[in-house]
Amino acid sequence: MADKRDYYEVLGVNKNATEDEIKKAYRQTAKKYHPDLHPGDKAAEEKFKEANEAYEVLSDPDKKARYDQFGHAGVDPNYGAGQGGYGAGFGGMDFDLGDIFSSFFGGGFGGGRSNPNAPQRGSDTQTSVTISFEEAAKGCKRTVQTMKIDVCDECHGNGCAAGSSPKTCPDCHGKGQVTAQQRTPFGVIQTQKPCSRCNGRGTIIDNPCKKCGGTGRVRKPSTIEINIPAGIDDRQVINARGQGNKGINGGPAGDLRVVVNVRPHPIFEREGYNVWVEMHITYPEAVLGCELEVPTLDGKVKYNVPAGTQSGDVFRLRNKGIQTLNNRGRGDELVRVIVDIPKKVTEKQKELITQLSKELGTTGTKLGEDKKNIFGKKKK
Repeated sequence: MADKRDYYEVLGVNKNATEDEIKKAYRQTAKKYHPDLHPGDKAAEEKFKEANEAYEVLSDPDKKARYDQFGHAGVDPNYGAGQGGYGAGFGGMDFDLGDIFSSFFGGGFGGGRSNPNAPQRGSDTQTSVTISFEEAAKGCKRTVQTMKIDVCDECHGNGCAAGSSPKTCPDCHGKGQVTAQQRTPFGVIQTQKPCSRCNGRGTIIDNPCKKCGGTGRVRKPSTIEINIPAGIDDRQVINARGQGNKGINGGPAGDLRVVVNVRPHPIFEREGYNVWVEMHITYPEAVLGCELEVPTLDGKVKYNVPAGTQSGDVFRLRNKGIQTLNNRGRGDELVRVIVDIPKKVTEKQKELITQLSKELGTTGTKLGEDKKNIFGKKKK
């Protein structure tokens, strides 16, 4: 961890950068060092990976908060695992206060009227995973690491040290409830309340398990493989049933909620299930037409740009977009053509352009001649 660069330095932003500023900085860095633009360049490849790692942390509010507080150790899933450290369980929002109280008191808040020995469902946990634009479009499998509450493997859940067992509570005689009397103007009223000695369980532990402290449950690292469906979008959630915290008294386990973060692409931009991309051509290519090699999610395809194409014109590549979530259909790829006008020209080029201008009889833009084209085009 000591050799890693500061993530803010990698993306060239400060700690107060907004989510949009971080996203924009990543797109610029990723485009600068993208492997497709630097084939065989190991240094560029490492910088591209470094940018991906930095964005994975800084784009996730929980990971970013841990990184700001603890540095690289705060986002290392192997650091402090099982010791209440800064691993995935600490910052992945996968522990629940009510669940912790249930471990010790058997019912959490306001549990006086409920049976503390009844089966209770475990609480849900949450973690996140970061994937590439292409993985979101086509689907993938990812292994996620998290921490969850499970049955203690030393005492097998009874909370007692080896060789001992829970004893019947002498105050409530195993009922978990005691009778309390209270004098009122209307006479003596008897009420039932949870036994304070055993916290309503009916049993007490004289020799608690050292590993779990008598709760019968411990926090353990967990690794599972999840299927990420094609077409998933940024910040959508996948629910892994039964992969959350273990239930109490034989109750079912909770679920693991996996928030999917999608890294922005340096070239493509998503709009629903459609993909946008910009292609730059020269003025002569726009006038005379040309053949372009257009990048798509399936590789490059050839497209014939017609003569007279205007800057800002959009053409559509059918079924070259993102697969519809839980469906076989696909969106389209929309290609916006940008005509590059040179800022500097040579004397010879000036002479040729002047001759062309005279030949075309150019007199400048006539306001109102094509009002819709000037003002009515949608700007993305």
